[in-house]
Amino acid sequence: MAQPRVPGGPGEDLELPCGETKPVRSLDLGLREFDCPCGESHAVVMDVHPPERFLPDFLVEVLQEAVETTSEEMPEFGTAHLMGIVLEEFPRKVVSEDVSDDGDVGAGIVWVTDFDSRRLHEIIVELVVELMEHAVSHAEDDAAVSDFETKMLDFDVGEFVEQYRAQRDLSEDDVYA
Repeated sequence: MAQPRVPGGPGEDLELPCGETKPVRSLDLGLREFDCPCGESHAVVMDVHPPERFLPDFLVEVLQEAVETTSEEMPEFGTAHLMGIVLEEFPRKVVSEDVSDDGDVGAGIVWVTDFDSRRLHEIIVELVVELMEHAVSHAEDDAAVSDFETKMLDFDVGEFVEQYRAQRDLSEDDVYA
């Protein structure tokens, strides 16, 4: 006799933003995106993925120094915080699941988005730029604020993501795509 499924427990199906379902255990650590029966590709992110998947090392270091977190479980700014920002901005486009009780998954939290991995990457960069812009706006240095705003006018998120992925030699099949 089959064991009953416990929500969020081993063998559970994750309801995707598109309405389809996907077995949680099919989301292994190397999976960054999958093609769905709905016809779209969905990005997959796990809490064990480094934030450098999306942002350069130096920027991750700056964020870790500058952003104070309130989580005892995750005291350092990282992937979970990035995905929290995405989830807050796009609540109907992201699903998350606590899979910490399922040792076969290898992660604690899994997020699946309605976006493919490249679009998710762009969204994260856009949201981090907004976060930085907000922080700079509180500076008491008008020249720094003006300089930042001028530089952001020339900043092309799509081009940044393209170059960053190329620099890291990323493709759809690579671990950090």
